[in-house]
Amino acid sequence: MTGIKICGLIDAQEIEAVNLLMPDYVGFVFADSSRRINEGIAKRLKEALDKNIKAVGVFVNERIDRIVSICDKGIIDLVQIHGDEDEDYIKELKLRSKKPVIRAFRIRLMEDIRRAKESQADYVLLDSFTKGVYGGSGRSFPWNMAKEIGREFFLAGGINGSNVIEAVSSCHPYCIDVSSGVETRGSKDIEKMRDIIEKVRSVK
Repeated sequence: MTGIKICGLIDAQEIEAVNLLMPDYVGFVFADSSRRINEGIAKRLKEALDKNIKAVGVFVNERIDRIVSICDKGIIDLVQIHGDEDEDYIKELKLRSKKPVIRAFRIRLMEDIRRAKESQADYVLLDSFTKGVYGGSGRSFPWNMAKEIGREFFLAGGINGSNVIEAVSSCHPYCIDVSSGVETRGSKDIEKMRDIIEKVRSVK
């Protein structure tokens, strides 16, 4: 069954909502974003998060030392890198953090799918390509491209309640990753989260 990750949580109210709905993963954004939080807030949110939900830390071109420090404090369970990090960076990060690593790839050409397939990250995340933007553009790419990847992957980019069943059915991702697709006026909407989780879990 395809999993679901709700990314960009920022406060206790959103944690309460996900504890009721039980997605598989949530994301804490430590990179430049309207959803960025600091370590102190992330620590409090992690402490309030249901133990069965894994917390993913999202970073863009971050120093490995800082990521390792956040991991060592028990704030996150997985590391997601979403910038220009290369395979040497991933190798060192995996060695030093001891946490699973998700490497995001912005998909424009089949060459991007090939690079994702060959990455030594534990998981890859396939997102849409928008010039000058590392992620969170709210746009999708042709999902049928993902059929060629040959490994488990997170699928992101422009997914919401109206297209999530198509997204899951078209390329059978390991996990769906959503953020703005479950928001209303910039805040997480519990009914939109409930709707998308139920739809993802209804697909056989």
